[in-house]
Amino acid sequence: MRLSVLDQSPIISGHAPARAVHETIRLAKAVEKLGYYRYWLAEHHSIAALADPCPEILLTRLAAETSTIRVGTGGIMLPYYSPFKVAEQFRMLEALYPARMDLGIGRAPGGDRTTALAMGEGRYPGAEHFPEQVQYLVAYLDNALPADHPFAEVKVMPEVPTAPQVWLLGSSDYSGALAAQLGLRFAFAQFISADGGDVVMRDYKRRYQPSQREAAPASLLCVSAICAETDEAAERLAASIDLRRLNMDKGVNAPVPTCEEAQAYPYTEADRRRIAHNRRRLMLGSPATVRERLLGLAAEYEADELMIVTITGDYDSRLRSYELLARAFDLTK
Repeated sequence: MRLSVLDQSPIISGHAPARAVHETIRLAKAVEKLGYYRYWLAEHHSIAALADPCPEILLTRLAAETSTIRVGTGGIMLPYYSPFKVAEQFRMLEALYPARMDLGIGRAPGGDRTTALAMGEGRYPGAEHFPEQVQYLVAYLDNALPADHPFAEVKVMPEVPTAPQVWLLGSSDYSGALAAQLGLRFAFAQFISADGGDVVMRDYKRRYQPSQREAAPASLLCVSAICAETDEAAERLAASIDLRRLNMDKGVNAPVPTCEEAQAYPYTEADRRRIAHNRRRLMLGSPATVRERLLGLAAEYEADELMIVTITGDYDSRLRSYELLARAFDLTK
């Protein structure tokens, strides 16, 4: 089972946002040595807990600091952008780092409605044109526009012999169905939605229509996990993400709490019920415990690959979690 990393570049309370960016670079270099297969960067806007609004820029530095791990976006929020411009960006990345690029694309706003309006210069970037945008993007990357298309003579530069893998991202059945229809790879965000994803993933494979780009379906399951030496130690680390998700539910825009801040928080009974509900999206425990749960989830979802997003209340314990998982899955072999 391939194991990969999704990094949201978390900003931990008491640290500057620039620290989160540098910790992303540090983590990427470390997990490459540990044997992880991919490293994806997320796009978020005006969120106090997450530092990266432009993964396509940070990706260039990430690729330069590594040499073997596949790197990419998880993802570019396509409704904001011109498919032609995104194709140009990833053509350039392919020229610089051939056969290592993943272009994960999504349709979510990556922030609240006011921020989305600011991104769209007063127009909310709805996803009604998303399927058309995806098709244009792939056609530009593959030089596959019909000969009679008005833009057929327009060249996406630089011309290179390779192209990035294209993944559709989703946390519902919409993107799974679209990926199957268009013959593209599909990544399901179980860390966002814990309900119904197994059906979505199986339906994607069942309904898959082969394309010139991808002869067969390829599925990836992205899961939130925290691994520590013992189940009890992992439980203590989970307090930070518990409070982070509780803050999200309450509309509180704040950095990721430290463990100390999370343990000192005055939780109500309603808060604790909400935390228990959110825990369904978190794989938590010792290496053996998390490995067993991840493999069980992969089998349930019929996933070809697993991608792990880990956020804790300090950067060292986040790195340690990935180290323990790599050992549990024998990634270095």
